[in-house]
Amino acid sequence: MKDKLFVQDLYKQFEFDEGVASVFDDMASRSIPYYNLSMKLSADFAFNALFLRLKEGREKANVYDLGCSTGNFLIELAERLENFVDFDARVCLIGIDSSSAMIERAKLKAKTYGKKIEFVCENFLQTHLCDTSVAIANYTLQFIRPLQRDVIAQKIFDSLEEGGIFIMSEKTTSSDKVLDKQMIDRYHLYKKNQGYTQSEIASKREALENVLVPYTLEENFTMLRNAGFETIEVLFKWVNFVTIIARKAPN
Repeated sequence: MKDKLFVQDLYKQFEFDEGVASVFDDMASRSIPYYNLSMKLSADFAFNALFLRLKEGREKANVYDLGCSTGNFLIELAERLENFVDFDARVCLIGIDSSSAMIERAKLKAKTYGKKIEFVCENFLQTHLCDTSVAIANYTLQFIRPLQRDVIAQKIFDSLEEGGIFIMSEKTTSSDKVLDKQMIDRYHLYKKNQGYTQSEIASKREALENVLVPYTLEENFTMLRNAGFETIEVLFKWVNFVTIIARKAPN
């Protein structure tokens, strides 16, 4: 379904309700630059990490997608695992999201594509993560209150097995006011080129005010370092959108 939620002057404060869930895939592909590419890239690196762990003789590997929305990442990863039958049986894919509307669509989509994925409707701040080989948070932490982000980053790090990875994608901001405005303007041009009107762009920005709170790239790196990650790299970046990978070093 095409995203027309912000055709009105003001939708309401943004939340992941039934309305957003019904148009999420279209919204994500048109609102997040190179969304599909970043999903595939993240799935590539997640698969590489799983390949190494299972080749080492691990019996099982857990993958947690925190804020999984409609399940796009896990379905993408499941496609890769199916080419390795033994791996497919040894990997547990778990998607967690606090939006019941998102979870219902994720379950339906996984069933339609014939993918074995567990989807849980739960606030992942309260979820018990264990024996994690790969953790994913795609455009998720930006919606978490800043005071809680260090907590969830620490929780993810503590749950990871040695050599495990955490991949996060985020909208970012710049500490340079001039560059930040230029980046926002360029992003709005991107959205206009995707078919959104100036009114829709303005309405959505207003709806997201104080809901989506972006960090700078440096702040995200600091958060990950404080959690214990020593290896942190940028996998992909376009203007103010970034995908980061962090690896938990073996003892």
